[in-house]
Formats: sequence, C-alpha cells, structure tokens
Amino acid sequence: MNNENKNYLIATMKDWNISAFKRIEKSLPGQWHIISDPKLLTVDYLSRIKPRYIFFPHWNWVVPADILDAYECVCFHMTDVPYGRGGSPLQNLIIRGYKDTILTALRMTEKLDAGPVYAKSPLALAGRAEDIFLEAASLCYEQITDIVSTEPEPVAQCGVPICFSRRKPEQSELPKEVELDKVYDHIRMLDAPSYPKAFIDHGNYRIEFSYAKLIDGCLEAKITLTKKTN
Repeated sequence: MNNENKNYLIATMKDWNISAFKRIEKSLPGQWHIISDPKLLTVDYLSRIKPRYIFFPHWNWVVPADILDAYECVCFHMTDVPYGRGGSPLQNLIIRGYKDTILTALRMTEKLDAGPVYAKSPLALAGRAEDIFLEAASLCYEQITDIVSTEPEPVAQCGVPICFSRRKPEQSELPKEVELDKVYDHIRMLDAPSYPKAFIDHGNYRIEFSYAKLIDGCLEAKITLTKKTN
C-alpha cells in the first residue's frame, strides 16, 4: 500500500456526482480536488497536484493517452463488464428488460471500458433515471473510499465483450405499438437533467414526458409542450 501520496482528483460533469462528493468530502482520507471542466484536465495541472488516483464518476470527454499512461485513472460503468461496454448503459439495459445491474469501477485505458476491474457493486434499475444516477453516485464514492483505503490491484476482465451503442436524441421518441410498461420504461430511462426527454411530435409542437407512474393499469406523466424549432 502506498502511504506517501494522499492527493486525489475527482473529474465529473454531473450535479449529482458533485453533490455526492461534497457530502462526504470531509470524511475522505487525504487531500481532494475536483474539476468539471475538461479544459482543466491538463498535464500541467496534474503535475502540480500529482494525484495518486484520478476518479471519473461521470465524464463525457476523451482522456488523453499521456494522462492515462502517467496516472491511475478510474472510471465507473453501469454494467457487469465486459457485458455492456460502450455508451448509454442505463438506457440500453432498461430497454433490454433488466431490473438491476452492476456498477463497475475499472481502470481507464485507451480502449473504451476495457480496463481491469477494481470493484463491482449491485445497483437496482427502478425509478426515474435521475434516481438511479443518484444511487449510482453514492455507490461510486463507496467504491472510491475503498480504493483509496486499500489500493487494490485491478483484475483483468473475463468473458466475451458485448458492446452498447450510444443513443441519439431522435431515439427518445416514444415507441409505437408496445405494451404500456415499455412506454413507462422509455419515459423513466430518459428522465434526468441534461438527457433528451421522451417525446412525441404533434404538428408544430413537441410533447415531452417526465415523472411517469404506472397506477392501476394507467400511465400518468408530466408533460411539457413546446413549439418545434425545425
């Protein structure tokens, strides 16, 4: 165990990860830094703080190879890798009918989601996407606390990789001719800040859906009506 370097960096872009970090920051061992702007993730900045680990609870930008080579970078993926490598894991799992999954902490490599694994934790996929992301954020920091405390050696992934494709905004349109529970899943899996909400177009208007509930065979949801811009 390395007892000398107690500097750590959190790189994240989502409010729920930032809030979760602030809640537990004082209880974490060592000196912690946090950034949410990819422009700050530079070799010059990192050379000044010399982090033992860089943790990426949610990060949508490519990390340069020179940083991956120089520092132990840890990301968190919402599948039991090597199953489900790639983009939009939450949505890809829910549309495939999964009710729960595994949150995996793994070392970042130039190949997406292919690095060795530090830890895995069960994660339920119930409720709105935002609720799931909030729970995942808490699990991330539990894994982070354990990693900095024990400095485990990550273990290579085992099995045949199954890769997901990142979803596109147009795929948020409500599916047609499906059961009501599938419509419910479609709405809730997109119901988080900054995600393209489930929608249908009606003439010159777009109707977006959120806060869906299934009650006695009926689906209730909040709707937002806006005029289409194209």
